[in-house]
Amino acid sequence: MPRSPVNTDLLRSLRFMRRYRLVAAAAVLAVLGSSVADLIAPQILRRIIDQGITAGRREVITSGALLLIGVAAAGGVAQFLQGFLSAKASHGAAYDMREAIFERLQTLSFSYHDRIQTGQLITRLTSDVDLVRDFVGGGLVQAIAAAIMLVGAVVLLLAMNWQLALVALVAIPLTILVLVRFVSKLGPMFRGFQQRLSALNSILQENVAGIRVVKAFAREPFEAARYRAANESLLQQGLTVRRTVANAFPLLFSVGNLGVALVVWAGAVQVAHGRLTVGELVAFTSYLMLLLQPLFVLGFGAQTIARAGASASRLFEVLDAETDVPERPGAIELTNARGRVEFRDVHLRYPGSDAETLNGVSFVVEPGATIALVGSTGSGKTSVVNLVPRFYDVTGGAVLLDDHDVRDLTLASLRGRIGVVMQDSVLFSGTIAENIAYGKPDATPDAIAAAAQAAQADTFIEQLSDGYDTRVGERGIKLSGGQRQRIAIARALLIDPRVLIMDDSTSSVDAETESALRASLDRLIGGRTTFIVAQRLSTVKRADEILVIEDGAVVARGTHEALLAESCVYAEIAASQLVGGEELDLPESCMLEGE
Repeated sequence: MPRSPVNTDLLRSLRFMRRYRLVAAAAVLAVLGSSVADLIAPQILRRIIDQGITAGRREVITSGALLLIGVAAAGGVAQFLQGFLSAKASHGAAYDMREAIFERLQTLSFSYHDRIQTGQLITRLTSDVDLVRDFVGGGLVQAIAAAIMLVGAVVLLLAMNWQLALVALVAIPLTILVLVRFVSKLGPMFRGFQQRLSALNSILQENVAGIRVVKAFAREPFEAARYRAANESLLQQGLTVRRTVANAFPLLFSVGNLGVALVVWAGAVQVAHGRLTVGELVAFTSYLMLLLQPLFVLGFGAQTIARAGASASRLFEVLDAETDVPERPGAIELTNARGRVEFRDVHLRYPGSDAETLNGVSFVVEPGATIALVGSTGSGKTSVVNLVPRFYDVTGGAVLLDDHDVRDLTLASLRGRIGVVMQDSVLFSGTIAENIAYGKPDATPDAIAAAAQAAQADTFIEQLSDGYDTRVGERGIKLSGGQRQRIAIARALLIDPRVLIMDDSTSSVDAETESALRASLDRLIGGRTTFIVAQRLSTVKRADEILVIEDGAVVARGTHEALLAESCVYAEIAASQLVGGEELDLPESCMLEGE
């Protein structure tokens, strides 16, 4: 999808201010009040000089000074309100931005999350949101204040002395030219900076998540070097930005000072000829500084605007991302599911891949039947079962549940009837009970305990000091791999699914636990359509049918005994799992290695 220009994305980010428009409007009024105070002050100063100091009238000096103090105090209050109200509105907008991005991430398909690194998403939800917030709460308010000040100062300059005003305005086009060139360079630079920051965060996140592997292979020096390289890249990009800023501001100030020098020279000539008073010249130079000040503020604010523009673009890359698994208009609710699953000539090609992962897969699973999928690593077993709950969409053919194309069903009703135990048993930082009840938050303690018992998890849970209230830590780090897997199985069983998918779900448990778990599951899967993906043939022996997957296709199907007699691929898998003096009668047509 083509990206919008950075300034367009920045303007689009203002939509998050809608809920806070009254607060933002009050902040703008405060800006107006502060600007009016700044514009009044030079006129008071002119009166003090011309009618007080020059004329020797102490009462004018005193009243003018008191008035100047009052105006300054009013301006200070207005500036406080401006800062407070703009911060309130911008933090509210940042809250809504984070909510919108997080909610969008929940709707995006597996394939999107396969492509995007976790560190990049974290950077967008934190650093990028904060930079856009800085623009909304600071840069935008500064721009409004600058616009008010520019208009007010120009009007007053022309009203006081149009000849001097023309001299003063000579410097303005040059200042604007410098600013435009400055801002045009900063945008791409800050986008590069944020990209490098995302890369650095990705390395950090990856390292922290895999620190045990790093230590196991003594790769600390390699990881340190990898992080150092990314950190160095970020540093160099940051220095490039700083150099650009450092080069621009001296030029800005030089152009501004040129304008002041011209006005002082021309004004002094007019004072000498009696066409201008000293107070008017002081007021005029004050207005000139008020005219230049917004331009300098915009120069400083250009950094905020450029960084916010780059960040807004990155935020809308997420918000504008389209899911690869959209819910069709008019999708129907799946009710009273029986659990009949059919694959009709299914083809699957993952986004960005040229090769097909699945090629013409067809089979039917009747309600309540158990089907197992076996095959070598990368053969496509997990890809098959991932299509049932629509984690991905087929690129050809169809997957049907109870004679409904799964693409015609609402995602919530489809996935609400399917229990999934994935290869990676992800737990969330909370209690064991909360993790088991993740798919059914209103489950009773008895139901949670029953699911744990069915998953052979009750024994180790009851041995913990806090039992079901034990906190598992981030990603379940306080539990072993086998314990996490049993919690994941209990989580799937608790929702009482019509279709149960177990993707290599017993790989991390010992043989004794697997045997007990299998016996328990044999009772529980009765009446459920069950898919079992496994490496161990002991896990799949009692399936009603076993599919042998090789290179994305079904190359054999049947019971355990039939496949041993007829399928060379299955026989090879079985032979690789023999232990001790076990022997296997192989099909005559099979030429196994070493035979």
